[in-house]
Amino acid sequence: MMANSLFGPVDPALDAGYEDPPPRKGFFTDTSVCIGCKACEVACKEWNLVPGGEDFDLLGQSFDNTGSLGANTWRHVAFIEQQRPTVNLGMPGSGPPAPTGGQGTSMPPGTVATSPQTDTGGPDGSGPQMADEEGAQADFRWLMSSNVCKHCTHAGCLDVCPTGALFRTEFGTVVVQDDVCNGCGYCVPACPYGVIERRRGPAGALNVGIAQKCTLCYDRLGDGLQPACAQACPTQSIQYGDVDELRERAERRRAELHEQGVAEARLYGHDPNDGVGGTGAFFLLLDEPEVYGLPPDPVVPTRDLPQMFNRATAAAGALLAGAALAFLGKR
Repeated sequence: MMANSLFGPVDPALDAGYEDPPPRKGFFTDTSVCIGCKACEVACKEWNLVPGGEDFDLLGQSFDNTGSLGANTWRHVAFIEQQRPTVNLGMPGSGPPAPTGGQGTSMPPGTVATSPQTDTGGPDGSGPQMADEEGAQADFRWLMSSNVCKHCTHAGCLDVCPTGALFRTEFGTVVVQDDVCNGCGYCVPACPYGVIERRRGPAGALNVGIAQKCTLCYDRLGDGLQPACAQACPTQSIQYGDVDELRERAERRRAELHEQGVAEARLYGHDPNDGVGGTGAFFLLLDEPEVYGLPPDPVVPTRDLPQMFNRATAAAGALLAGAALAFLGKR
């Protein structure tokens, strides 16, 4: 336990000093069934009184106009366009499933595949398609993923906070206390995921200048309620519960997709031996983490502190020894 106390697998609530805490809570986000409806974004804003932007923002880069996580976006549904073949996941439709890898590959929930040669109920017996417009391509798909604060086992933001505004809850989550935060911003670069941010506006909004991020609806958990985003998700892409049980569920889902031919399906953030000791919010992805804007190998900044301290101590000892030798040599 001591060897991993700054970065390895521990129970975060016990490590924070809680006696007999409840099971750790978190999110498992299955991106393969996300439809990009953004109901989670809306529910998060409504429950937590998270403000919108100054104006109606149109980024001009995608159908996703939220852009990224931030002080005013605690949940963000990314829309990622890809030009590559999709595979048949055997989802219910109006026709028999298309053969995997064929011209008429159907789409998994969370992706879109279209083909002019294989309209719904076509004479070739292919599976249903999402569109029959001229020029639609069978190798085009959407990857959609609802991103959120990871509530790391070892949270860099919590480690560097000088005022104690960030604290670990009995559920193992990390929460900002608005009335304690002084807006120093040390937590912003300490997060390996770029999640936390100081609120800059709009005018009249609450907590301007204060660090803000997802709380995993801490006020709801105490009453036995689900977080607002998980409650609002219509496809159960966002699943809330005990982290250990969610990890088992995620492994079963990954194995199921592999059996269906989705070899690129992988889990992200579930490993307690990674650079942040595992996360409370982890994901099933259909491509590399970088495609979703996630770091491939996140590391909590405090992981290297013991090694850095040992090297600094050795350097200081060498300097002292050199100074002593120089002094004795002159005498």
